[in-house]
Amino acid sequence: MEIKEILKLADDLLVAKTGKHLDYLQEAILRGTLEGQTYAQIAEENYITEGHVKDVGSELWKLFSERLGKHVSKVNFRALWESGQFYSISSSFGRDVGRVGRDVGRDFVAVNNINICQEPHAKPTGTQQPQETPPQLHLDLGDAPELFTFYGRTSELTTLQHWITEDRCRLIALLGISGIGKTALAIRLTEQIKTHFDYIIYRSLRFSPPPDATLTNLRQIFCDKDTPRSSETPLSQLLNHLRKYRCLILFDDVQMLFSHRQLAGQYKSGCEDYHHFFQLIGEVSHNSCVMLLSWEKPRDIAKQEKENNLVRSFVLEGLGVAAKEILSYQNLTNEASWQTLIDTYQGNPLWLKLTATMIQELCGGRVSELLQYDTIILDESLQEQLDRHFQRLTEGEQKLMAQLANEPEPVALPQLCQTSHLSPAEVMNAMQSLVRRFLAGTQEREGATFFSLNPVLKQYVKNRGLS
Repeated sequence: MEIKEILKLADDLLVAKTGKHLDYLQEAILRGTLEGQTYAQIAEENYITEGHVKDVGSELWKLFSERLGKHVSKVNFRALWESGQFYSISSSFGRDVGRVGRDVGRDFVAVNNINICQEPHAKPTGTQQPQETPPQLHLDLGDAPELFTFYGRTSELTTLQHWITEDRCRLIALLGISGIGKTALAIRLTEQIKTHFDYIIYRSLRFSPPPDATLTNLRQIFCDKDTPRSSETPLSQLLNHLRKYRCLILFDDVQMLFSHRQLAGQYKSGCEDYHHFFQLIGEVSHNSCVMLLSWEKPRDIAKQEKENNLVRSFVLEGLGVAAKEILSYQNLTNEASWQTLIDTYQGNPLWLKLTATMIQELCGGRVSELLQYDTIILDESLQEQLDRHFQRLTEGEQKLMAQLANEPEPVALPQLCQTSHLSPAEVMNAMQSLVRRFLAGTQEREGATFFSLNPVLKQYVKNRGLS
């Protein structure tokens, strides 16, 4: 019997018993065992702990033991297979594929992978019901950064968790300027809500992959579970998976899909079909959630969230008082000055970490020593970070940022139009773009909207000699 046949029999067994297919780790354990690998080798190849591999393997051997009627373990599984004794399981599998299984309190009959719901049976009295095997989570975080520290964000986590698990939002944009902590928040969120999902997938779009490449990559995760019909498009195949399974897909660095020197949210050549993809995710009924992480608000979100309550955006602000944990971790002194430092650098975790490193290296960790200067000091790495934002701007946006950098107070649109060399239409479009890039702040006052730059951005513009 070939390995593929063994995997097929094991998959049939799990479907009959739990309604779930073999996941990637269960398949890896079976393959590795048949190929003579140790648990440690299987764990190393799959980037997980040996203990977790042993736990999952133990459940598999238990299932095989029940079907074969004799003890099966990692030690004797290969020998049973090579001796032909494993063939005797196949008929047992075949009989069970059509039997009644359990799925969250209701019965289903699995026939050719189609689940037909039936009325629940009455539970016998006086007998203990067998425990159900919990669904296996497929966690594919790809190149997501490892989360070593996390500060605050309790209310943000609560809100996002409610949107996803209670409101069942289909498309969420997690937005904010670079360094504000979007990726860290998203990863921590997945840890809190992972039990609600069959699949959690993280992908970075930092290299602007074409839409077809992204869809193909995602479909490969499901390809061992479902055979797509040849008539289906890649996008329709993915949508079918999002209906069949409860998935959470995180797309990071979405801003890299958008053009430089164009107003915010305009797709690069070759990336335009992402618009159709994100639009369908928000409009079509499915059981999953897609989260877009970006420091530039996608136009798809700006339009859909006004029409569809299942599409929302969440703008991440500074850490506030929780940022003191960063300064404490960096062993800074002059604690009475910490809040001033936090306010100056907008509670941005990355900006504060870079500045704290500079304070340690140049001021012996004394915060008050850095704050004594009349100007805001920007670490070279911080300026490089802001360069990435500034290089994406249109000429009109750059001119407006220079204009706002010289204003001591927030400015309303009419005043900007009067003092700018741009036309009113150009001013309005450029300001809307700056707001969507989180480079210009807004505040409502006296029945009007006022615009400004935060102190760090003002200093950055002055350092570039543009104001």
